[in-house]
Amino acid sequence: MIAYKKVIKICSLVMLLSGIVILATTLYPIFSYEWEAEQKYPRLLSPLVDTETASFKFSTKDYTKLNNWFDEQKVKNTDTSDVATFYTVSIPKLNIDNAIVKLGGEDLSNSLIQFPGTAVPGTIGNAVIFGHSVLPQYFDPKRYLTIFSTLNKLDIGDKIYIFYEGSTLQYEVADMFEVSPKDIQVLEQSTADSYISLVTCTPPGHPLKPRRLIIRAKLKLNTGFNREGMING
Repeated sequence: MIAYKKVIKICSLVMLLSGIVILATTLYPIFSYEWEAEQKYPRLLSPLVDTETASFKFSTKDYTKLNNWFDEQKVKNTDTSDVATFYTVSIPKLNIDNAIVKLGGEDLSNSLIQFPGTAVPGTIGNAVIFGHSVLPQYFDPKRYLTIFSTLNKLDIGDKIYIFYEGSTLQYEVADMFEVSPKDIQVLEQSTADSYISLVTCTPPGHPLKPRRLIIRAKLKLNTGFNREGMING
């Protein structure tokens, strides 16, 4: 009987310790990100919290569906029938290699998605690319449900490569910031140069209503677009 009670106590202790470890591995990346974000992303387009409706309710939205990402989406769809329906992006620092980007669509579990109405890569404007994220310890650069989980590890000057219609476009990270779900300015288009904006929910894996991390990169080198309207680097 004494031995049985000892086994029960040991099992209870093991379960308690296991629960603590699981909780710590879940919460630590979130709190760690929040601390780093305070240092790294000081500039925001608007406050992160709407003081009139601030709450800590769990989000019920399915963020594998692009239409749930912003509270408002006022971007006019454009005809992309004369351009490729998909291209690929590589981010060496994050071990992302030839990830598929689909022009339009909604399902982020099978590819990255470029928001309809934003500029085609290499053209004047801003190609806005969305990707899903989860807790960073589950990051797998080959799985689209986790592919942008470590996007916050990028720094100013890091390289991003896009392979589009036979040409290689080299971009460099120029800016990094966070916005609230109500900020759709990130979808606006530049009239001066060619940019891409990588967008994901942040902090990665946060169970509450997430913010959006924006990594904006500027075109530095184009290996051979000859199409009208393209920028030759």
